[in-house]
Amino acid sequence: MIRIGLMSDTHGYLHPQVLMHFSAVDEIWHAGDIGTMELADELASCKPFRAVYGNVDGKDLRTSYPEDLRFHCEGMDIWMTHIGGYPGHYNPRVKPLILQNPPQLFICGHSHILKIVPDNKLHLLHINPGACGRQGWHRVKTLVRFEINDGKIRNLEVIELEG
Repeated sequence: MIRIGLMSDTHGYLHPQVLMHFSAVDEIWHAGDIGTMELADELASCKPFRAVYGNVDGKDLRTSYPEDLRFHCEGMDIWMTHIGGYPGHYNPRVKPLILQNPPQLFICGHSHILKIVPDNKLHLLHINPGACGRQGWHRVKTLVRFEINDGKIRNLEVIELEG
C-alpha cells in the first residue's frame, strides 16, 4: 500500500497548507505547470516526487521532467500528463495512445477544474486534481489524496485549501 498526494497547476506557488496535508503521504505527484525548479526541488526534498512538465514550465523543468510519465505503482498502470483532456474529450495528442493502450489511472492537470470520473468505456479512472496555485480562474485551490493497494484506489479524498 502506498499513499499519494496529487497536485497540479501550482504555477510557482506552494500554498502553506500543502505540506501539512501531504505529511502522511509516501509520494507527491505533480501533474504539470509546476512553475519553478525551486518549487519542484522543495517538494522533492520532502517526499519522493514524480512530475510531468506543463505548458507554462520552462526549459529547466522540461529537461528535468517528462511530458508523459507512464509507470506501475502497487499493481496499477498509471499515466500522468499535463494536457490530457477527460473521458469522451481526450486531447488529440493522447487520444490514439489512450485508446490503444489505456492505463488504469489517467492523471492530468491544465484545466484547473477538479474532476474525478471513471471512463467506463476504457475501464480507467481519470483524475484531475484541479489547481492549487494562485494563477488561473479557479476560486478554490484543491489537492487530492489517495491510496493504491493491490491495483485498486482506496480512501480517495479531495482537499480544499483555505485562502
